[in-house]
Amino acid sequence: MHGDEPLARPLLLRLAHELVRAWAAGEPRAQRLLNRTDLHLLPSLNPDGFERAREGACQGQDQDQGQGDAGAGPGRANALGRDLNRSFPDQFAPGPPDLRPVPEVRALMAWMRGNKFVLSGNLHGGSVVASYPYDDSPTHQSSGIYSKSADDEVFKYLAKAYASHHPIMKTGTPNCPGEEDETFKDGITNGAHWYDVEGGMQDYNYVWADCFEITLELSCCKYPPASELQQEWENNRESLLTFIEQVHIGVKGFVRDSATGAGLDNATIAVVGIAHNITAGRYGDYHRLLVPGTYNITAAAPGYVPMTIENIEVKEGAGTEVDFSLQPTVVSPGPDTTQPAATLAPAVVTNTTSPAQAETPTSPHQPVQPVDFRHHHFPDMEIFLRRYANEYPNITRLYSVGKSVEFRELYVMEISDNPGIHEAGEPEFKYIGNMHGNEVVGRELLLNLIEYLCKNFGTDPEVTDLVLHTRIHIMPSMNPDGYEKSQEGDVGGTGGRNNSNNYDLNRNFPDQFVQVADPLQPETLAVMSWLKAYPFVLSANLHGGSLVVNYPFDDDEQGIAIYSKSPDDAVFQQLALSYSRENAQMYQGSPCKNMYPSEYFPHGITNGANWYNVPGGMQDWNYLHTNCFEVTIELGCVKYPNAEELPKYWEENRRSLLQFMKQVHQGVSGFVLDATDGRGIFNATISVADIDHPITTCKDGDYWRLLVQGTYKITASARGYNPLTKTVTVGSKGAVQVNFILSRTDAKAEEGKTLVINPPDTRDPTTKEFETLIKDLSAEHGLEHLVLASSGDAHPYRYHPYKDLSEFLRGLNLNYPQITNLTSLGQSVEFRHIWCLEISNKPNQSEPEEPKIRFVAGIHGNAPVGTELLLALAEFLCMNYKKNAAITKLIDRTRIVIVPSLNPDGREVAQERGCTSKVGQTNIHGKDLDTDFTSKAGNSSGDLVREPETRAIIENLILKQDFSLSVALDGGSLLVTYPYDKPVQTVENKETLQHLASLYASNHPSMHLGQPGCPNKSDENIPGGVIRGAEWHSHLGSMKDFSVTFGHCPEITVYTSCCYFPSAGQLPSLWAENKKSLLSMLVEVHKGVHGFVRDKSGKPVSKAIIVFNEGVKLYTKEGGYFHVLLAPGSHNINAIAEGYQQQHVQVLVRHDVPSSVFIVFDMDNRIFGLPRELVVTVAGATMSALVLTACIIWCVCSIKSNRHKDGFHRLRQHHDDYEDEIRMMSTGSKKSLLSHEFQDETDTEEETLYSSKH
Repeated sequence: MHGDEPLARPLLLRLAHELVRAWAAGEPRAQRLLNRTDLHLLPSLNPDGFERAREGACQGQDQDQGQGDAGAGPGRANALGRDLNRSFPDQFAPGPPDLRPVPEVRALMAWMRGNKFVLSGNLHGGSVVASYPYDDSPTHQSSGIYSKSADDEVFKYLAKAYASHHPIMKTGTPNCPGEEDETFKDGITNGAHWYDVEGGMQDYNYVWADCFEITLELSCCKYPPASELQQEWENNRESLLTFIEQVHIGVKGFVRDSATGAGLDNATIAVVGIAHNITAGRYGDYHRLLVPGTYNITAAAPGYVPMTIENIEVKEGAGTEVDFSLQPTVVSPGPDTTQPAATLAPAVVTNTTSPAQAETPTSPHQPVQPVDFRHHHFPDMEIFLRRYANEYPNITRLYSVGKSVEFRELYVMEISDNPGIHEAGEPEFKYIGNMHGNEVVGRELLLNLIEYLCKNFGTDPEVTDLVLHTRIHIMPSMNPDGYEKSQEGDVGGTGGRNNSNNYDLNRNFPDQFVQVADPLQPETLAVMSWLKAYPFVLSANLHGGSLVVNYPFDDDEQGIAIYSKSPDDAVFQQLALSYSRENAQMYQGSPCKNMYPSEYFPHGITNGANWYNVPGGMQDWNYLHTNCFEVTIELGCVKYPNAEELPKYWEENRRSLLQFMKQVHQGVSGFVLDATDGRGIFNATISVADIDHPITTCKDGDYWRLLVQGTYKITASARGYNPLTKTVTVGSKGAVQVNFILSRTDAKAEEGKTLVINPPDTRDPTTKEFETLIKDLSAEHGLEHLVLASSGDAHPYRYHPYKDLSEFLRGLNLNYPQITNLTSLGQSVEFRHIWCLEISNKPNQSEPEEPKIRFVAGIHGNAPVGTELLLALAEFLCMNYKKNAAITKLIDRTRIVIVPSLNPDGREVAQERGCTSKVGQTNIHGKDLDTDFTSKAGNSSGDLVREPETRAIIENLILKQDFSLSVALDGGSLLVTYPYDKPVQTVENKETLQHLASLYASNHPSMHLGQPGCPNKSDENIPGGVIRGAEWHSHLGSMKDFSVTFGHCPEITVYTSCCYFPSAGQLPSLWAENKKSLLSMLVEVHKGVHGFVRDKSGKPVSKAIIVFNEGVKLYTKEGGYFHVLLAPGSHNINAIAEGYQQQHVQVLVRHDVPSSVFIVFDMDNRIFGLPRELVVTVAGATMSALVLTACIIWCVCSIKSNRHKDGFHRLRQHHDDYEDEIRMMSTGSKKSLLSHEFQDETDTEEETLYSSKH
């Protein structure tokens, strides 16, 4: 590779000769190697450089004119002076390299794409060591940075395999001249730790080519004399052979179609815990290098149900054979089917030009142009999309976001270097075409664009750069039904414009100024859900009928044609101009003179409302409800031109389409990070001073804020963190990268409080593994992966009246006895059981440290959808136990309680298809059970009276006070309510209750849109699909109010459908819509704060009172455990227990991982509510006063005693009186030693007696 390091040339030639000779001679090792391995030997990657190098030049002191290390000699670089090992695309580089001066690199990259290499060695000279990825780091520090790959253990294993058999390398001390002190432990080193090499070949192999490559430095002398070659062969022979044999370690096998047995080309192989996937070869064959150990491995392919095999044991030596047989499935509306790749912690960098905005170099290369110019009806378009997804699997992913009215798929083609993955820091872009079915130019241009991007990736620098640094989503047709009704040649008509329900989709989105009366259409709902699922930054909606770029706002409050300026008007103008400038006819501004002679658009752009008023438009909804900036592009005066005109449209718009995509890299981008642990902060707010349009960060804390050139004050803020403002100057070329590192607001504890954020990490490995699972499931598309990876699914297709319900639950209990326990909470008025099913790895056993979640349905008998959803959930969980690793772990660590029908009597009288019927809503006594959970209810005598159904769940579940979360399912709308249902002025813990409700709604495909669209309330608008109960339907005595107040458990109520009792045919779709939301509750119940309370001796303190934010109160369980769900952010905790000092704690709750708190009580040092020191001081002073008083009394008594003696001498003759006096005096003396009261009383009597004697 370096021409002046040619030792590998003769070694590889000798290796080839020896292997062929030994194989022909029947030597077992050679035959085993060559019969089982496709071995490729490339002796010289840089033959031009070699021709300039000189034998015996060990250190290369003579400088080469090209790039290279200091000390590089003639011949290191190629003929154009380029160092080939600095010329590959690099994962940490700001942009792609210029590949024009390195034809050797281009050839090698093409060679890698054409061969499914598994293992590779890159042989160099200049030291004696085995170097492994990564070769560079994000900071590009010259040395000393260990840049670890996801397969670090595998690479170390491979490097040691070579080094341990090399007599010099294994010592770790090469003793190279000038580097005598350089040592390498075990003869291996991480590349970047040795020295940073940007653009190296070994990293490219691993990151982009599924191939594990290490770099082998074979000798201190770069170009040793020929006389030393025999010795070098002896030194390296065994190492070379051993290294080749390592290609067989790990796991290998085939991924096949279970129906046909055909191998699945490009299937993804993912290993749990290693964020680096590989893909299968053309026959479905795969080889995954792994070190010895036990692994869970998943195989996935588009159009197939993923399959996971657990506990695969990998041993030393030959790999373990594991085959996967995947079941075909329909195209899933879920976005991703592959596991997320590793995301590297972003470095804090400022003023970095985004690669996609770098100037495209002038190149003699001519990109390949599309050849497929014709009108594509839906079947033809479908085949086209599948064809390109199949032919370019490394950069494409075909998925559907939903279906049209006539059940045509709304296809999207994703084009990215890592399809199916949101790469942290990489912006997402979308094009949407054919929103109006008879405006077809956009549809065909987007199909042309897909062909253009696929065919030119890897060869055209502009396309390669875009695909490498942008995640591109292309929806050719949003209205496939309307397209099929439209006619070629339509110039300005309306046939096919609307969808099959005859609604204009670009008047169907919720609007900021007017209430859109039309019901939301399936296509609209699908696109809205799609936009909520992906962090789109920039978009264009392609139309026809004029030639102009139209930008927000599309309407105004007055409903007239007037300029309606958005806060980002300057940005939108720049975006619009980036497209129009590249289209000469559009830029002139007078597009359709024959049709609209007076119409003029300066520079080919216009404000939407200034052109004409469009309420309910898609571009405004993008801007107002997501982070995405969208414009509407009118592509031509003729809506449905003849096919022969399509090449002209491509030529006119090709540059515009590409240039507009590049705008996604304008403005400011970066990360918002936690100063404590460096992790990204999800949903942080990015606001720009004087521009009233904040955006939010994605899961990894990454953000993109489009801005025009200028200087801005930008603030990043997040709940629980101190906001940070920076002044940023945005240039005209490329985005400025600005990272915000936020400190937590509780970085300093309040005076007198104990700060406990992260206790000592004493968790066992399984706990850490489970927390990683919770984080993974909380990540973007984490729940989709869980659903797709499940081994089986429930199939609700009919309703279960009471008898069937009972048999179904008994069946689950009998079939899965190890994880279920079925009990009756009580009986209804008509003596039907109120069944309760517990799902846990230890059912009916107390495990206070595990969170407990309650699902309740059927409180209204006329709304049984919730009942069927809970039966489906129970079956889904049971059938995936021990089959799906994630679900197994959730069941093992959660106590799941399901009450499917609280009102079985009402359910028995309710009727299917009774969408608005109230029959069965109450129990047989006519009582609405959701008004029976009152704290004060009674008869005429004042006794507490409740319905038996209510009493059963209150006494046996709610008042146990051991649940962390409760979810109630009801019907009659499509939203989630949180406490309270009763009218109250303040709601304690409101943010947490809202958070839980929003989590359910956001995982539902349409609930979060806030447009239930119920026939009786078609204009109802519920922001986010979440509302406080009292604001929607206020009433007293609700179950969730009682649960919060007396059960100390947050409860939300989910309304699953507008129809109370829809037809059974709708159950499968209702299950599909709610499955992810229900599973999200099982994940969420593990978050919040997990605590343990003990005293200083280590004894657990149970029944301690835990008060959160001076409002929410709960008690510690047996063993001192407590758990509470809280919204992400900083929270205060007070812990109170009798006999102990009150403790104050602050904790930061994250959105994706649980927080742990250990509270240690001190004995209470207060007496009578006062500090012990004060009480002791007062007591001491009191005792001193008592002693002093006693002494004074004794003295007084002594004096009086003498006075009595004198009186005796004077009155001796009165003997009887004297005896009485003596008795009285001695009695008084005894009493005086006991109390002051007696002393006073005696003194009075004594004085009286004495005076009477005189």
